[in-house]
Amino acid sequence: MALVVTLAFVVVEALAGAYANSLALLTDAAHNFTDVIALALSWYALRLTTRPANANNTFGYHRVGILVALLNSTTLALIAVGIFYEAYRRLLAPPEVEAGVLIFVAAIAFLVNAGTAWLVKKGSESDLNLRSAFLHLAGDAVSTLAAVLAGIGIALTGLQILDPLVSVLIGGLILWNAWGIVRESVEILLERSPRDLDLNAIVRDLTGVEGVRGVHDLHVWSIAQDVRALSAHVLIGDISMSAGAVIQQAINDILIQKYN
Repeated sequence: MALVVTLAFVVVEALAGAYANSLALLTDAAHNFTDVIALALSWYALRLTTRPANANNTFGYHRVGILVALLNSTTLALIAVGIFYEAYRRLLAPPEVEAGVLIFVAAIAFLVNAGTAWLVKKGSESDLNLRSAFLHLAGDAVSTLAAVLAGIGIALTGLQILDPLVSVLIGGLILWNAWGIVRESVEILLERSPRDLDLNAIVRDLTGVEGVRGVHDLHVWSIAQDVRALSAHVLIGDISMSAGAVIQQAINDILIQKYN
């Protein structure tokens, strides 16, 4: 639903931006078009991640969502660079902007973007793929609100420079959001330990289990944002396998309940 609504509005906003000669509307239409691509990729990745693991993909397809998140955020960064360049040109020679058209279309764009962002918000806190799509849409909602304010400012003051200035702010917002997703995606792909986990605390908790004499070769990484894995060698005494199984269960309980 979010994909269809966004695609339809991209056409309307691009035509209105060309008619009003508004860079704010044209850049937002370009950003909205990347939302269409992002939503399509995110939907496809979500379908892939539901497939079960197999002999060739023993961890399943969770990393597909991470790759899509990285792709989405990279396109956001490239769009921001393009916006900065075009805004620079217009700052040197600001063209006339139809303030009325800018205000009207940007107001509709804000409602569309806010609505579609709400549609994909569920699950975005724990899924990097969904979060990249949500940030695409939420970023658009903020930028279109800024475009409304720019249109009002132009109508009241006649300062055409407000249009490219708003575009610079939009570009900065896009770049900031993109960087956060790129950083987290790369960290997951490089199998870095999750930032919110203290490996020293994990070792202390594991060595606190009765029967555990030591823990070494500890590795913690993320398969996806909400799917974490751990491997370690745990040293115990010369005891029966059944007694060792009790220790292993105690360790698993700590790792699941306290560290997810």
